[in-house]
Amino acid sequence: MLDFAGVQGGISLVLTVVLLVVKGFALVDCLGRSPSSFLSHDTLPKRSWTIILVLALLAHIVFPAPLGVFNLIGTVAALVYLAQLRGSQT
Repeated sequence: MLDFAGVQGGISLVLTVVLLVVKGFALVDCLGRSPSSFLSHDTLPKRSWTIILVLALLAHIVFPAPLGVFNLIGTVAALVYLAQLRGSQT
């Protein structure tokens, strides 16, 4: 018999780890990027993105539920950052 609670727990764990990695990658990318590249992409300054991504990562660590409100907001912020600065390489 299939254990649905175990399957759900496994999917939740995988989703939690993947979203943590995405937020961590976005933060590391932000810290390694020069402030002038933020100006050339016409987006928020480096300091603002750093604060947003640190808060997103901290929220993920404190509230690890992958579909919680804070995690969803942080995930959207990380994906927007990645889309704006990694997606439009000049």
